[in-house]
Amino acid sequence: MIEPTTGSSSPTYGVHSEVGVLRKVLVCRPGLAHRRLTPSNSDELLFDDVMWVEAAQRDHADFVNKLTQRGVEVVELHDLLAQTMDVPGARDWLLDRKIVPNRVGLGLVDATRAILDSLPGQQLAEFLIGGLATQDLPNGHGIGYVALARESTGAREYLLPPLPNTLYTRDTTCWLYGGLTMNPLYWPARKEETLLYKAIYQFHPDFVGSPVWWGDPEQDWGQATFEGGDIMPVGNGVVLMGMSERTSRQAITQVAAALFTQGAAEKVIVAGMPKLRAAMHLDTVFTFADRDIVTLYPTIMDAVHTFTLVPSDTAPGVDVIDEGSTPFVDVVAKALGLDSLRVIETGGDVYQSERQQWDSGNNAVALEPGVVFTYDRNTLTNTLLRKAGVEVITIVGAELGRGRGGGHCMTCPIVRDPVTF
Repeated sequence: MIEPTTGSSSPTYGVHSEVGVLRKVLVCRPGLAHRRLTPSNSDELLFDDVMWVEAAQRDHADFVNKLTQRGVEVVELHDLLAQTMDVPGARDWLLDRKIVPNRVGLGLVDATRAILDSLPGQQLAEFLIGGLATQDLPNGHGIGYVALARESTGAREYLLPPLPNTLYTRDTTCWLYGGLTMNPLYWPARKEETLLYKAIYQFHPDFVGSPVWWGDPEQDWGQATFEGGDIMPVGNGVVLMGMSERTSRQAITQVAAALFTQGAAEKVIVAGMPKLRAAMHLDTVFTFADRDIVTLYPTIMDAVHTFTLVPSDTAPGVDVIDEGSTPFVDVVAKALGLDSLRVIETGGDVYQSERQQWDSGNNAVALEPGVVFTYDRNTLTNTLLRKAGVEVITIVGAELGRGRGGGHCMTCPIVRDPVTF
């Protein structure tokens, strides 16, 4: 649990649906972390290829501009972290936890800490997200230890690792109704992201006092991994959770119990999914486009085994209901008080639909009911959405999607209105 310092977060912060009017959102622009991607480390850093960074920055800026033009307040991770590092006590708190022998190596702690302490907040944030390589240390700092460190190759040459997956802000924390979770992420390449967010939520004046339902990056969560791409607060006190490659049953049951105990949710619907890279998160195969419209990839979603979790008066506080052969969309519709959901499947024949899903064709993010952002390359799925009456605003996805994420993945809603069904 985050320890509040002074002040309090806005009482209006909270995400109460998947398609209500989006008021405030967190994004992370491409930067130094993506310039660190190479053919030899991209797999380890979860990217399918190296990125043309300048093009990605241009396309991301265009996405942010379109959000802003529609009235959304956009905050950016580098900027929030830089502002946080200028708050008294915040820099020491974070560097005390990151610049340690187990991370940077014995003999380099003092030199590395001195360099980072000397930096202005914006430059420090760039290194905290983008990575600090041994080559970034000036000559003369711990000469022998630096020479020893530089004998390593590839990703191991970093004193602080590059975190290129911060581009996909959806995963690291989730705002669920009036509070948030601080998520233990699945892959080693992402595990250090959450501590940066904890610093922001603990010290940044806009977020101090934010309720944390579950999670703390300073604890070892073992097999309990949890990522925001699998998590959707859809309204009516319901939260959807994908049990996927990256979100485990160990975490899902703990989060459900925490939400129920604190009165944050009334029901959790779990989509049991195959453990595949192509379907790493629920939002890669299923997202909402309107109150009663979803876009989904049937090859995966037809095979989902659905469970419903509800509060229980007996330990451990959660009852699990096996929904058997009932389709996921039917269980969700019933929980929302709808007769059914209108389904827009990934467009094209069997080959085209597989390509469109791989390119985040089902990873739509709603601006308001019936208005979504999607990648431009998914022309067939976008056409089907438009024919269903959905306004589709396109984002150029050639570079931004190299880590397998679209508009839904690149946004962490902080304030979103509820909807009525």
